[in-house]
Amino acid sequence: MFTGIIEGLGVIKKLDKHTKSRSAARMKVDLGNLAKGLKTGHSVAVNGVCLTVTKISRNEAEFEMIGETIRKTDLGKLQSGDRVNIERSLKVGQRMDGHYVLGHVDATAKIIEIEKMQKEIKIWIELPKELTRYVVKKGSIAIDGISLTVVDLTKNKLSVCIIPHTMKITNLGTKKVGDKVNIETDILGKYVLAEN
Repeated sequence: MFTGIIEGLGVIKKLDKHTKSRSAARMKVDLGNLAKGLKTGHSVAVNGVCLTVTKISRNEAEFEMIGETIRKTDLGKLQSGDRVNIERSLKVGQRMDGHYVLGHVDATAKIIEIEKMQKEIKIWIELPKELTRYVVKKGSIAIDGISLTVVDLTKNKLSVCIIPHTMKITNLGTKKVGDKVNIETDILGKYVLAEN
């Protein structure tokens, strides 16, 4: 379980899609100070994707990914040197500042417009059709693991506004039009629709 409050950025050290094990890919990430206290078996959200630490050495953690993870997320397209959003799993009793984020990405979506304003940046994202029913205006959404509020919502696109602090501590500051981001819609909305 995560909150969508990014703790910092990690750097991809290696991505191997031709592993000898049963996993579809293996990734090594330099977590810097965020590696402190992590152990094998712990969960970490990497660009919003819940991954299990399979090996840790100093500041570097290794993660194995299955085919579903590669198909549904952008992780298989990353390269050495890419910066990724990092959030360690929520501890019981910890303050909840974002919203409930599971790290179970629904799909990737494309950035179609970036509006730079004086004190914020508005990012427009084209939503896959199958996700539109789970998104509501002023509701929560996780984009690359970042807990954000939906500002505008049309038939097939949404916007979110990013404050300078978020741009500084996440990888959104490096994104451009045409880039793909991981989308996780709000779990509460999914359960409400499942009941109907």
